[in-house]
Amino acid sequence: MAQLWGGRFTKETDQLVYRFNSSISFDQKFYKQDITGSMAHVRMLAEQGILTEEEREQILEGLQGILADVESGKLIITDEYEDIHSFVEANLTDRVGAPGKKLHTGRSRNDQVALDMRLYTRDEVQETDELLKKLLEVLLRIMEENTETIMPGFTHLQKAQPITLAHHIGAYFEMFKRDRSRLHDIYERMNYCPLGAGALAGTTYPLDREYTAEQLGFYGPMLNSMDAVSDRDYLIEFLSAMSTIMMHLSRFCEEIILWNSNEYQFVEIDDAYSTGSSIMPQKKNPDIAELIRGKTGRVYGALTSLLTTMKGIPLAYNKDMQEDKELVFDAIDTTKGCISLFTGMMDTIGFCRERMNNSARHGFTNATDAADYLVNHGVPFRDAHGIVGRLVLYCIEKKIALDDMSLEEYKAVSPVFEKDIYEAISLENCVNKRLTIGAPGKEAMEKVIGIYREYLK
Repeated sequence: MAQLWGGRFTKETDQLVYRFNSSISFDQKFYKQDITGSMAHVRMLAEQGILTEEEREQILEGLQGILADVESGKLIITDEYEDIHSFVEANLTDRVGAPGKKLHTGRSRNDQVALDMRLYTRDEVQETDELLKKLLEVLLRIMEENTETIMPGFTHLQKAQPITLAHHIGAYFEMFKRDRSRLHDIYERMNYCPLGAGALAGTTYPLDREYTAEQLGFYGPMLNSMDAVSDRDYLIEFLSAMSTIMMHLSRFCEEIILWNSNEYQFVEIDDAYSTGSSIMPQKKNPDIAELIRGKTGRVYGALTSLLTTMKGIPLAYNKDMQEDKELVFDAIDTTKGCISLFTGMMDTIGFCRERMNNSARHGFTNATDAADYLVNHGVPFRDAHGIVGRLVLYCIEKKIALDDMSLEEYKAVSPVFEKDIYEAISLENCVNKRLTIGAPGKEAMEKVIGIYREYLK
């Protein structure tokens, strides 16, 4: 067993305890970040005269060789090492001898793992943001193509007022845009370097923490060494942001599942993103949408777990904090995978426009506009509401839409109605006269689409 702390101990660690304590099975995921951080640390040590130029070059060459060999598969990370740090240091010493033992000068595994996790998470925040951007590009294309695709807007899952598909998709564009904003905020807050904090109280070596931070692309060093090794706020924030992303994906998936049902028939999911039944040949199941909806709970679980882990931990580092990694790694993989699959599903989905239009027409989504018509002709709104309610009841009994009623039928309910009622309640007019920014009218939607195009640039 390769361990970095054997001198104090006289007995071998029990195998069960070793395996329980070991993190190599999951922290090997950030071998690249560990080696990158070590290279920056070595350059700084040489700049400060703590290492010679020759030692710096030997160590850097050794670290580059380890990185290349791991990435080519020539060097395998095995569980004979307790963690990724001991794997790198042991292999470095094998390759370059005594200088390898100086790698850890002025450093603790506490600030080292804090750095590795921060570097890894920073990369993942950026990758998640890029995936969201690709999704938004797909959503914007759908919006551009559907500013005149009329569909019912819903409240309480009841048809409410006519909108367009572009307007409906735009609501999700806003959600994912806010998700990107949250990721940006997390990046800004987390981008400070913990390296140089030591175990918890810094070090007596004359380290240049600003130099190290700059090499690694941080804004500067973290300003309290205890906080540097024990802060997991950025992970909790990232898990919270991913939970919100998954909630948005799940809501969207729920609608796709509904729209795919026989009752709605608003969409046709591409064969690549649906499956059939083993016994019912007519079935086309929205499995990807259902799986994304299901995996949302998995990401929520990671957030709740880490919050629970951190709630009672005194300063500074405690081993409990090792529990952050598997949860975060799984949540990141889950969220990124779900965004990618959802983007592919939306990029290939077909929309049944005629079906959507008929659903809006036969759902009395223009009833509010009929009431507005009466109000504009001097009828008090409360009376207008009652009159249109009677119209809707009449149509339900006759199994027709408001548009299908004759003028005589309208006048039998209220003599205020004239021929221009048909223009007032046409779905196109109902949508397009809603011109305030954020509304579904074509003119308003095209303004918003222009704003979104600029945003994605």
